Amino acid sequence: VQLVESGGGLVQPGGSLRLSCVASGFSFRTSAMYWYRQAPGKQREWVALISSGGNTNAADSVKGRFTISRDKAKNTVHLQMNSLKLEATAVYYCLRPTTYWGQGTRVTVSS
Repeated sequence: VQLVESGGGLVQPGGSLRLSCVASGFSFRTSAMYWYRQAPGKQREWVALISSGGNTNAADSVKGRFTISRDKAKNTVHLQMNSLKLEATAVYYCLRPTTYWGQGTRVTVSS
């Protein structure tokens, strides 16, 4: 199993970023996928999930601003992040339940 995140970077408050996670080594089509994040000095927290059938859910802190989606043809899950706040600064990880994590991509929100 391999999960490779990309798309992180430095963005100003109010800006947008789109994260991607390319998956391989398992049946992506039949797996739910999750995004988590870990801010400096804090525990890793759940951000959003998408089921194999495309149902989605997101943490209250990001609901309405972050959108998770998946492209089964490209074995990729995305996290579109809009209206970014300073507290979104973190390393973002994708997870294939329950134990397979990517290496993370760093998002820094700063003016």
